[in-house]
Amino acid sequence: MNTRRSSSSGSRSASPDSYRDFLLGEQERGSTHARPYWYGSPKSKKRRYLYIAGGVVVLVVLSLLILQSWAPLPLPFSTSIAPTVTTPKDQSTRLESYVNGPPTTKFRDNLKPELKYITSWLDAGWTNDVITYMNLLYLATVTERIPVIGMFIPSHIGFEVESIDFGKVFDVPRLSKALNIPVLEWHEVKDRNSTETDELGCWNVWEAVQDREHKPRPSRLVDRLKLDISYTKAPTWVKILPNYEHDLHSSFFSLASLGFPEVRAESLVPPLESPINHARLPPDEHMLCYDYLYYTCSSHPFEFEYDFSPAWRFVGQHMRWAPELEKLADQYVRKAIGLSESDGPTPAYIAIHARHSDFKVWCEGDPFDGCFGTIPAISRRVEEVRQELREKKGLEIQHVIMTSDERNSTWWDQVREQGWLVLDHSHTVEDHGIWYPLLIDATIQSNGEGFIGTDHSTVSVVARRRVQSWRNGATRTVKWGNAHADDHRRRREFFI
Repeated sequence: MNTRRSSSSGSRSASPDSYRDFLLGEQERGSTHARPYWYGSPKSKKRRYLYIAGGVVVLVVLSLLILQSWAPLPLPFSTSIAPTVTTPKDQSTRLESYVNGPPTTKFRDNLKPELKYITSWLDAGWTNDVITYMNLLYLATVTERIPVIGMFIPSHIGFEVESIDFGKVFDVPRLSKALNIPVLEWHEVKDRNSTETDELGCWNVWEAVQDREHKPRPSRLVDRLKLDISYTKAPTWVKILPNYEHDLHSSFFSLASLGFPEVRAESLVPPLESPINHARLPPDEHMLCYDYLYYTCSSHPFEFEYDFSPAWRFVGQHMRWAPELEKLADQYVRKAIGLSESDGPTPAYIAIHARHSDFKVWCEGDPFDGCFGTIPAISRRVEEVRQELREKKGLEIQHVIMTSDERNSTWWDQVREQGWLVLDHSHTVEDHGIWYPLLIDATIQSNGEGFIGTDHSTVSVVARRRVQSWRNGATRTVKWGNAHADDHRRRREFFI
């Protein structure tokens, strides 16, 4: 995905002699030219060193005095959103500070005039939607606004399925405390049963970063929230790689600048009509919003795959699972291992994510014949993770849990032959709902001491990040695409 970039220069490199000429003057090389003024006798050299030392002392003293006179600049994460977030005693106490009261039929009636808010929409696979909300939360810290998070809408399980609240999946009070900002959900601002349609002006980022679709990025979440949006096309300079048609990323800080008066005023163009009431509205200043934030980064496209990602470091790693989901996932692990409630704590394990279903389109012929990562390749990665955990943490891991969307029973038989454990989801939908096979698998993947994932899968990328951040665990990624794709020993390095 990332390639090594190279650059060349038309100028010739300077030789050692040319640097010597510059530093010492040509006299030392036998020239009859006069020596530089600073190249004198031993006594003059001594005076020169004293002068230099004295000058350095003066500069240091002046620098310290200047620094003392300046107030330290606030970090973008020490936000000035008022009132200051404190650990909430309950949900109602948390909400009272940031909205006017209970959810209202029109969202504007519940916004406090002295505060500023930010929101965005989604409509991709579930893990990509998690990344989208992660980016929204990071942008909230940069713009010093209160994020208003929508629900997760179904994409992989059927469009007719009910949405699930962000707070049913992630521990919102814990997240709010970690970020030191309020985190609101749309159903806390606008009544989820409201039949009122709200008009809203938003930025159209999608059209600014690509030329194939001349419209904002659509989202079914907008319909579920009963919003009528008038979009203003963002300037093309928000794109991280200008004029590069094969990438869609915009810059966090370019997008953030559109939320401040000066850049906003300079960037306004005639807005599009909203689809319902045909309103033409500029981007809202009270509720700042963008059509789509999945393709957003600070410096490198898809940088959430790497450990330097600001959105992951300052937001993503703090998006911990809701306590109820953690408890449920632990029950499934214990059942797979064969433990009863009285058998003591859940032992450490290694989790695997083998993504197959939608990746079959990239394979020619039988995907198990030289395309998907083989069971032996995965097994080799498991042993690498075991060895690393043994060396790094002194752990001897016995249990390995496979999670996958594969439906081929022969493949699952091969999994069991390795002695790996399989989760029993035969009654999960019936007992907990259609969202929960996915959510339980994701929670289990992230709670292992080790993790082996599938290359090019965002599900695996995020699980790997969680195991590394939450457990200081060992991780590997299985390459695929041809019979020898995973013959290397280590994941390739990131090149700029």
